[in-house]
Amino acid sequence: MKLTKTQNISNIKSPARRIIIGIQFLFVAFGATVLVPLLINVDPSVALFTAGVGTLIFHIITKGKVPVFLGSSFAFIAPIVAATKLYGYPGTLGGLIAVGIVYGVVSAIVKLWGLKVIEKIFPSIVVGPVIMIIGLSLASVGVDMAKNNWLIAMAVLITAIVIVVYAKGILKLIPIFIGIVVGYIISIIAGLVDFTSVNEAAWFALPKFTAPEFNWGAILYMIPVAVAPIIEHIGDMYAIGGVANKEFVKDPGLHRTLLGDGIATAFAGFLGGPPNTTYSEVTGAVALTKITDPRVLRIAAVTAIVFSLVGKISALLKTIPPAVLGGIMLLLFGMIASIGIKTLIDAKTDFSKTRNQVIVSIILTIGIGGAQMSYGNFSLAGIGLASIVGVVLNLVLPSKSSPIKGSHVEE
Repeated sequence: MKLTKTQNISNIKSPARRIIIGIQFLFVAFGATVLVPLLINVDPSVALFTAGVGTLIFHIITKGKVPVFLGSSFAFIAPIVAATKLYGYPGTLGGLIAVGIVYGVVSAIVKLWGLKVIEKIFPSIVVGPVIMIIGLSLASVGVDMAKNNWLIAMAVLITAIVIVVYAKGILKLIPIFIGIVVGYIISIIAGLVDFTSVNEAAWFALPKFTAPEFNWGAILYMIPVAVAPIIEHIGDMYAIGGVANKEFVKDPGLHRTLLGDGIATAFAGFLGGPPNTTYSEVTGAVALTKITDPRVLRIAAVTAIVFSLVGKISALLKTIPPAVLGGIMLLLFGMIASIGIKTLIDAKTDFSKTRNQVIVSIILTIGIGGAQMSYGNFSLAGIGLASIVGVVLNLVLPSKSSPIKGSHVEE
């Protein structure tokens, strides 16, 4: 997408308006950012804090040139849940820090050898089905939460669908936020929300940070999961570049954006927050408002940090009933899976070739089936195992695969 005209924040003279625009951008990302920690049983204020600081870190590393906001990544939900059962949450955080280091390694590879080597290792035939697994592996979780109250879950689901399909402007970019608000209001009317914890919470409170522990098993378990988010990052940089009519993959360079994302993710791991990723909703908001100055995203980041320090906000988010979250997940995780299908379609993957059928079939079977390989304390399973198997099959089986065209795993 190319814009013939963009609006620069420096042209907005009113400081109050600048702040309002920054807060608006945060609310575009707010629903997804707080939904991830709620699903993995982490204090949402930690996610807001690490997203805000992580975004500022990203802007420092990329010389303040790229208008993006980093929020909680949905790609890691299933692996985090599985790894937590095996190694505990502190151990899982050590693995997530290692994922951030992997970003740094890939950044160095891009700097030295360019993007071609990444496209060869992670083509669409591998990335597409891996993204599908990210969504489909969580389908049962969404159903289990929704069945706590199907009426409320359906109200949330229908609201989100209506917003996605029929809404225009900024509303179309916040279906998760609106769906949760509608479901929450219905839950209050039905008497399903207890505000005791909100009344007892302090107005100012530090997020409940968790220190990481380093365990080789958890590290080796989480590292392969970085495959899909790295590819989504590359796709996002092309997308935001198209919106701003600039080649951010060249200036400040893809190696810098990958490094910024990686350090932000590692930072989140050190404090107990979920990994960060660039948000396509925010890219959509940038395209819609035509405000491409990165400073507005830094205002959003600072606002997220401020929100994370308000204890009553965290307490309020924790009162959201499971059925409300389940209703959103019924749509969200299915849409993630559909992005995987779209990745294959956009790359014009030829399924008349047996090798392509084999690669996709095995990735899906291993990922959705929950296959696991263990050796001593080392364990590799689910999305990580499926990703590695897919990469190996693509390299050893004859014939070439189409390079990745760019996709985004939401948040």
